[in-house]
Amino acid sequence: MRQFPILALSAALAAALFGGCDRQPSPQPVASSPPPAQEAAAPAPTAGDAAWQPAVDGFVEQYFEFFPVFAANAGKHEYDGRLPDYSPASMQATIGWLHAQRDTLAAFADAAPGKAGLDETQQFQRDYVLSVIDGQLFWLEESGFAHSNPVLYTGDLSPSMYLTRDYAPLPQRMAAFVQYQEALPTAFEQIRGNLKPPLAASYVELGTNTFRGYADFFRDSVPAIFAGVDDAALQARFKASNAAAAKAAGEMADWFAAQKPAATQDFALGAEKFARMLSATERVDIPLERLKSIGEADLARNLASLKSACDSFAAGQSLQACVDKANADKPEGGAVEGARKQLAGLRQFILDKDLVSIPGTEQAQVAEAPPFNRWNFAYIEIPGPYEKNLPSVYYIAPPDPSWPKAEQDAYVPGKSDLLFTSAHEVWPGHFLQFLHSNRADWKFGQLFVGYAFAEGWAHYVEEMMFDAGLEGATPQVHIGQLSNALLRDVRFLSAIGLHTGGMTVAQSEQMFREKAFQDPGNARQQAARGTYDPAYLNYTLGKLMIMQLREDWTASRGGRSAWKAFHDEFLDHGGPPVPLVRARMMGGEPEAKLWQAVPAAAAK
Repeated sequence: MRQFPILALSAALAAALFGGCDRQPSPQPVASSPPPAQEAAAPAPTAGDAAWQPAVDGFVEQYFEFFPVFAANAGKHEYDGRLPDYSPASMQATIGWLHAQRDTLAAFADAAPGKAGLDETQQFQRDYVLSVIDGQLFWLEESGFAHSNPVLYTGDLSPSMYLTRDYAPLPQRMAAFVQYQEALPTAFEQIRGNLKPPLAASYVELGTNTFRGYADFFRDSVPAIFAGVDDAALQARFKASNAAAAKAAGEMADWFAAQKPAATQDFALGAEKFARMLSATERVDIPLERLKSIGEADLARNLASLKSACDSFAAGQSLQACVDKANADKPEGGAVEGARKQLAGLRQFILDKDLVSIPGTEQAQVAEAPPFNRWNFAYIEIPGPYEKNLPSVYYIAPPDPSWPKAEQDAYVPGKSDLLFTSAHEVWPGHFLQFLHSNRADWKFGQLFVGYAFAEGWAHYVEEMMFDAGLEGATPQVHIGQLSNALLRDVRFLSAIGLHTGGMTVAQSEQMFREKAFQDPGNARQQAARGTYDPAYLNYTLGKLMIMQLREDWTASRGGRSAWKAFHDEFLDHGGPPVPLVRARMMGGEPEAKLWQAVPAAAAK
């Protein structure tokens, strides 16, 4: 999962998502009030394509004012330290502005014979911009999450940028961090005012753990980071802000904990809102029953492949015993050290097999995830397109120390499982994808990368790398790839079930245990995540759309020999909804087409 401004609910979970993966896990950060001059809608467009780009530029400039955390994460550091105004009036102002901008930008007409208008590239861009606006409006206005789901807010609250991204000297980042901390107590108070108990039990647990993590992190870890800054006035200001922020975060955690006795299981969006989510955020308009059947078929495909691999790797044993045997082969030195060792080999494999272009010399670092952001096993934090020469960091969470020792040990993945997590996060997953998007010709495409595009690509490359022969494509390696695929298949089915089919969290957890062979800790985390990140079906949804697009695009271009050309062409588009990329690459109207394996009987 990428931690960056991704236009996805999961990104908000830990950072300015967008700005989280698993670039993290959310709807765009909630906006702050813009200057009065920014509140008016942009002027109505004039005929002709010359007016289009200035209108987009104006949208982006105003967007930064409404979403300052997004701007700062993108590398616009004049917005450092600012948090949104979460008051109801400000949030309504944001929604009104988005509607006005949508009307303005949608009014740009296509060119026609004898009539000025948008050319084909600009028509694609218009659809891209409108999809971003529609996605934001769904999360802010239609989902109801502003009053129920802490994930809507948590993406704005991550301090990682100031602590781990070396974009400026430490004293400058410390000053920004202090400003950020000074804003936290008010932000927390506004968030509490917006949330309307009773809350879903999984939301209560997430809020309690997240804010408790912030309080502990501020108190126990942050002072050492800034201890060497020789500025007495700034240190005094930091001491005050840090104490106040830790206290406010602890009080926020206590508030969530106090909601536990009255907590409910009322988290489902319902079928109508869930379908609207897919349409607004990803331009996918497929009946839910059809989507469910596709997910079930992909789960069956991967389970059959797992059985075949296990027949070689652990003959005569159950699938669970086979997966346990593979996972017992732990990375030497732990998951963080193991991932560091894997990255060089993954990059070299891409070069040796000539699978996709690597447009730069940047490398990703690997580190343990901070305490406030351990809701998912792995994510990557990638500097935004305005940053220069800064590293990305692939974070891996340790097991919860409160778990039993056996569960902590099981949480650490086996080497083959970790290998495909590293492929997903770095080579050739999120990290490589953002090397491409950060070099896109169109700045908008660098800034706004959608959930299904980013996570679909990162999940797609796992199977692609295995098919290309990664580490000999042995049965044990295949089990690692399939473990990741089954996890995402169960996410897909859990999202649909939890939000449209009456599935309980316990039933989802059971499916993660029995169909994805997850350890108890991961199964609990994954089932809970489905309640507050209903869009986490986008991993498999995006992957299957990309696989079908690859099949259709390469069919007339040499098949497998055209994979590299396909990958480069796909990544050149920035990060719009995959159906828009399909229309751009194949011609025709945007369409969501999901790949499905041909059943064995039909293939004979």
